[in-house]
Amino acid sequence: QVRLSESGGGLVRPGGSLRLSCAASGNGFNVITFGWHRQAPGKQRELVASIRDGSTTTYADSVKGRFTISGDNVRNTADLQMNSLETEDTAVYYCNAEVVSYDLRGQERRWTVWGQGTPVTVSS
Repeated sequence: QVRLSESGGGLVRPGGSLRLSCAASGNGFNVITFGWHRQAPGKQRELVASIRDGSTTTYADSVKGRFTISGDNVRNTADLQMNSLETEDTAVYYCNAEVVSYDLRGQERRWTVWGQGTPVTVSS
């Protein structure tokens, strides 16, 4: 069983910064890709940023140049540094991870795990 724990959300003024952290815990797994998603009230959940194999990153156009995702393959963690926050960034932010494990026969199993979400409110 793999669990994700998120932290770092809160209230910040426009132009401010927040850093979100996500940690995967469990036994016998590796994380292939971490993703940060967000869901604003009345809107669909959207991908904000992702990092694959600890290095290859993607960003939504709306956050490019403001948000930075980083990952640690050894500690199985991923952080999202959010700068120059705007009111439109207000949402619940969710971490997810594509994980892989191998059974005793070496058979691979992949699945996706989601965190519970952490709220981010950007308001003056």
